[in-house]
Amino acid sequence: MSRNPKIRVVPFAAILLLAGCASPGAPTAATGPAVNTATPEQMLIAINAAAAGNDDKELAVQPLRDAEVEDLRETAKQAVVARNYPAAADALNQALLIVPDDPAVLQERAEVALLQSEFDRAETLAQRAFDLGSKVGPLCRRHSETIRQVRERRLDIASAPPRGKASAEDVARQASQAAQLAMKVAEASSQLQACTVPGLNRM
Repeated sequence: MSRNPKIRVVPFAAILLLAGCASPGAPTAATGPAVNTATPEQMLIAINAAAAGNDDKELAVQPLRDAEVEDLRETAKQAVVARNYPAAADALNQALLIVPDDPAVLQERAEVALLQSEFDRAETLAQRAFDLGSKVGPLCRRHSETIRQVRERRLDIASAPPRGKASAEDVARQASQAAQLAMKVAEASSQLQACTVPGLNRM
């Protein structure tokens, strides 16, 4: 399922139409397809793509870190490759005991949470990483795209037509929830775009 940072305004249009046509209190037969959400792996691919950017002059600062932290990060990376996500989470948790406010380590832990389908935790960690980070550059885009991916997943779920019968009130409530989630996705998209600034011309 492809993802891009454009603001989404269509996913819940059918729900709004349904809400307008249904009579109050009357159950509406609404059967829809199964919810189509991106897998955690697809979400991570989108995060990595967002981090890559398209400006080869962009500066990305890599701070020096404690050797033990770097060993733990490497252990986590190897565990992810082996799909041993609990081991990766454990290694990064240990690293965060040493450097609790490191945006890069927080982001890596967020991505492992994503791979474990712990979506709320992934968003919380990525938001903390963003708050502590530089607000620009590849790492900033990783934070922001993680947040956007999680919110977009919620929007996908909230926008899916209800199965079976739904009252007009239920449909209207779902439409309202989807509208609020769409705003959250738009906020994350704007945050993502703000992470990229023109690189210095070093020629």
